[in-house]
Amino acid sequence: MTADRGELLRACIFHTPGNPFRDEDALEIFPDGGLLIANGRIQALRDYRSLAAEHPLAETRDLRPGFILPGFVDVHTHFPQMRIIGGLGHTLLDWLERCALPEEARMADTRYARRVAREFVAGLTRNGTTTALVFGAHFAPATAALFETAVDAGIRVVTGMVLSDQALLPTLHQTPVAAYEQSRELIRRYHGKNGHFYAVTPRFALSCSQAMLEVCRTLLDEHPGVLLQTHLNENKSEIAEVAMRFPGAQDYLGVYEQFKLVRPGGVFAHNVHPSTSELDRLAYQSAGVAYCPCSNAALGSGFFPLHRHLRAGVRFALGTDVGAGTGLSMLKEGLQAYLLQRLDPAGYPLTPAHLLYLATRGGAEMLGMDSEMGDLTPGKAADFVYLQAPENGPLAAAISRAADPVQVLAALFTMGSSDCVKEVRVAGRVAGLAR
Repeated sequence: MTADRGELLRACIFHTPGNPFRDEDALEIFPDGGLLIANGRIQALRDYRSLAAEHPLAETRDLRPGFILPGFVDVHTHFPQMRIIGGLGHTLLDWLERCALPEEARMADTRYARRVAREFVAGLTRNGTTTALVFGAHFAPATAALFETAVDAGIRVVTGMVLSDQALLPTLHQTPVAAYEQSRELIRRYHGKNGHFYAVTPRFALSCSQAMLEVCRTLLDEHPGVLLQTHLNENKSEIAEVAMRFPGAQDYLGVYEQFKLVRPGGVFAHNVHPSTSELDRLAYQSAGVAYCPCSNAALGSGFFPLHRHLRAGVRFALGTDVGAGTGLSMLKEGLQAYLLQRLDPAGYPLTPAHLLYLATRGGAEMLGMDSEMGDLTPGKAADFVYLQAPENGPLAAAISRAADPVQVLAALFTMGSSDCVKEVRVAGRVAGLAR
């Protein structure tokens, strides 16, 4: 389809082609905007009337009184934990033992894993997430099921088999040799295909022997372009145990550094309790951090030191961290980030522009995908979500009384939910699983 005969969507449009932590004008708003798409890519974005005059042959859809935002990018979540959301009253290590690990062991049943993968991917699309960095399962067939379900739904995932050989349930352990061989086969089958990518995924330092961490380094060295994801500094008890288990390491990050796992494209989840040195070293290696405010609060892990990450120059973006979190809504994560930063005496005063950036372009930048998506700049893939407030509800009432579009965006993050998500597009195609 040529641009002249493309699809022209009319709505109020928001995106952040810049970084609001750095640029005052990072948020762009088109109150009566036009988004022209063709061949799966964004051809133009500006005022609707001028675009319509230039492209009279385009097929026009009037989506008012709705809103178009870039597709959400979730940089940390766990697909095997979809059915254990709501395990309240625990701290991290207790929650893992009582809630997460028994459920993750069930992923050895591939049929069960396929059902959960469908529920998980459907949950992503229902909440407007178009790209997600996902912890897979400890089992190769279950991780393959996630890749294949994402292909069916038409969304983008970066995921990998979770690697562990100690300190968990024995059914969740692999030998380093099996971990290497199975990971290499998954990379061969899925990395760089159908818009999906592979992430080497050591669960966390406590669950990996030196031999397993060596496997992770080998996989990264042998497969350029593969990402790394793991956990870091989530809970004080966890950090103390890491220090006892790895007495030769400088700190928690130092465990990963010993095996050259801290590198560009690495994403370290949580990092609630970092040292200044760890922040400096993450920034030096251009590694990123997944900020998971709902999970951090639910497990009582602590306040994310956003100011300190900014000062050190460490990139970060939002993740839902199911099921220690509260669901797959990036709107909810944005609101929780705002609330926790307000409560933290050392917090950062987030604005609607910051929340949108952290839920979209910020995640794309961390994953090295910002040239392809993350905002609605012409030339990028047409990844976006169409939101509309339910009639006669509190969100619709707030929008009707908003003084300006920034207040509208604030209301979407405050009260928006999956009920607002009317359509999700990835590369121009409607995303979602057939029922």
